Amino acid sequence: MSKRLYLSETDKKIGGVCGGIAEYLNVDPTIVRLLWLVAILAYGTGLLAYLVAWILIPSPPPNAS
Repeated sequence: MSKRLYLSETDKKIGGVCGGIAEYLNVDPTIVRLLWLVAILAYGTGLLAYLVAWILIPSPPPNAS
């Protein structure tokens, strides 16, 4: 069974993007959030990338755990 990237339903602060990426990569969500914050503060494009990811990454299907 292949691994799929979904928004996190259990570990979300705003949209579940960082939590979903952390689940997919099997890392602590705090690390992903800190990296995303650095991208926002350092480059300014992190916020736009977050919004795009929030739109493009699907929610998990109802029967997924």
